[in-house]
Amino acid sequence: MTTTAELLKGAAELFPDEVVTQAHVRHLDLPQDAGRFALITLDNGLDHTKPTTFGPASLALLNAAIDQVEKEAADGEITGVGVTGKPFIFAVGADLKGVELLKRHEDALAIGKGGHEVFKRLADLAVPTFAYYNGAAMGGGVEVGLHCSYRTVSAALPAFSLPEVFLGLVPGWGGCTLLPNLIGADRAVSVIIENSLNQNKQLGGKQVYELGIADALFEGADFLEQSLIWTAAVLRGEIEIARPEIDRGDAWHEAVVRGRAFADSKVHGAAPAAYRALEIIDAARNGDLARGYEAEETALADLIMGAELRSGIYAFNLVQKRAKRPAGAPDKSLARPVGKVGVVGAGLMASQLALLFARRLEVPVVLTDIDQARVDKGVGYVHGEIDKLLLKGRINQDKANRLKAAVTGSLDKAAAFGDADFVIEAVFEEMGVKQQVFAEVEAVVPEHAILATNTSSLSVSEMASKLKHPERVVGFHFFNPVAILPLLEIVRGEKTDDASLATAFGVAKKLKKTAVLVKDAPAFVVNRILTRFMGEIQNVIDEGTPVDVAERAVEPLGLPMSPLVLLELVGPAIGLHVSETLHGAFPDRFTVSENLKRVVEAGKRGFYVYDSGKPELDPEVAALLQQGDTVLPEEQVRARVLDAVAQEIGLMLDEGVVAEAQDIDLCLITGAGWPFHLGGLTPYLDREGVAERVNGKRFLAPGIASVPA
Repeated sequence: MTTTAELLKGAAELFPDEVVTQAHVRHLDLPQDAGRFALITLDNGLDHTKPTTFGPASLALLNAAIDQVEKEAADGEITGVGVTGKPFIFAVGADLKGVELLKRHEDALAIGKGGHEVFKRLADLAVPTFAYYNGAAMGGGVEVGLHCSYRTVSAALPAFSLPEVFLGLVPGWGGCTLLPNLIGADRAVSVIIENSLNQNKQLGGKQVYELGIADALFEGADFLEQSLIWTAAVLRGEIEIARPEIDRGDAWHEAVVRGRAFADSKVHGAAPAAYRALEIIDAARNGDLARGYEAEETALADLIMGAELRSGIYAFNLVQKRAKRPAGAPDKSLARPVGKVGVVGAGLMASQLALLFARRLEVPVVLTDIDQARVDKGVGYVHGEIDKLLLKGRINQDKANRLKAAVTGSLDKAAAFGDADFVIEAVFEEMGVKQQVFAEVEAVVPEHAILATNTSSLSVSEMASKLKHPERVVGFHFFNPVAILPLLEIVRGEKTDDASLATAFGVAKKLKKTAVLVKDAPAFVVNRILTRFMGEIQNVIDEGTPVDVAERAVEPLGLPMSPLVLLELVGPAIGLHVSETLHGAFPDRFTVSENLKRVVEAGKRGFYVYDSGKPELDPEVAALLQQGDTVLPEEQVRARVLDAVAQEIGLMLDEGVVAEAQDIDLCLITGAGWPFHLGGLTPYLDREGVAERVNGKRFLAPGIASVPA
């Protein structure tokens, strides 16, 4: 029979570049004469910006540390064992770089078995074991603690989660089995399914304690010291931990049903991870840990060898790595400092921008508009949002006062922008209006000031063409809602110089936005792809396919919302305007729907009413629609839509709109909420054979967002 050490040695050979986590054992005497104690510290030797992870070699070192403390416990030399992490980090789970390299199901199975074999030894020691969640804990980091007898958590802990379902995995080192048996199925479903599918929502230390995952909560400043005092009291019998009895009846079943309904609402059955996790939680009701671990290992191996996880890891790497080093960005040393920001316009978008600049840059921000009432309304909106942040405890009174003082309004552009370093316009989406605004602003700003436009589809080069200094104009396209969607499309005009572009990227970084460099092409990236996508849906509806059939056709993609609900969010008038812009540029591929025109002319905010709580076609909209008699089945609708976007992405890459297909996916994930389990869009089009059918080649090389050959 293969030993744990042999299993891990074999796995380590597949992953030569692992950043290895050491498991240092030190001994200390607990207070109150509670005996000699062994403390294992997980540490990869790097600072907190390189979190501790578990690859096979790391698990082998933890296994060796447990060998040592197991003997000490058996010999009566220690009264307990603790596990903690380096400063700010407990451990953040499996090393995904190693998972990407796996090519065989049996190797994937070894990863699951290896984690279980090591972690469950903590539960089997002859003395009580303690996990001290001192910092960020995710995935396997959370799970190693679940195998311990007791857990404490730091109130300063910023991030605690089981994010596997978000990536396309299941918590496979005990999470699906142990967590529901510790805190009940209902709470476990919230942590494993709901939080994961809600954009990988993190828990804070207090929430971890309130959920019952941790038995005690201590302040961050002296967390380990207080945890050890508490440990001594537990070992001496002065503190007894009473855990609630778990309801294994109807409540357990209802939690699983609720989890399935939630997964359906988010991924529509298109991604298997959530459903596999729920099956394991369902089976864990009887408390049979061995059976649960076996089910976790099988699910883990199946999913590691599946497309969803590879796409999920690809998407994760885009957001965590590529986003931090934007392709094509000029040297950051060229960037100029920005000490004051001007915003032209004081409508909702402009006001959101003013709030963001004030909060992130902490510099004066001044709004202008055509009359005092508009200016007052815009400044009032920003001040109101600051008050909300104060009420929620997100900022203190001093910060609120400073932010409010920083955001002002003026009707006089010369006074407002005379000393501004960066001025962004957010006015009506019409070329003549924007050119006039820039001409007025150029006349009053300093020579070094950047002129940025938040246009969603108009040519930045044309906008700058009548200025004396077109080299300082840059596209700076945000996505609505500004506070939530991370993407910022930074558009280089024909004459934009490197210093202006570098300054724009520097500002984007301070705004904590994901900046992607985009060529000045109609509608840039996200709006061009979404307009082609929505346009094909609209075409089949106009030709005669019922609205509900057209909507259902793309459900297998597991998008966050249906096309027509998205249109409602964007606004039919904006959708129509962008389609008209793109029709002007590419009349052979982009249509302008007469039905959409009718909806906009009727003043409708969308296609649906929500009287029953669910979206239903508005009877007034139904009466406006004039359809042909060509009714397509869902499969044909889906094929047409996917063929259209594959063609469009191929053309965009040929035109050099972005550097690579990876940037298309990064834009869709961060600007349109496209699912991680698709990896954006190009991996899905590759996987389904659409890219080769339409363009004669894949977007990504085999092994990128797919299992290596």
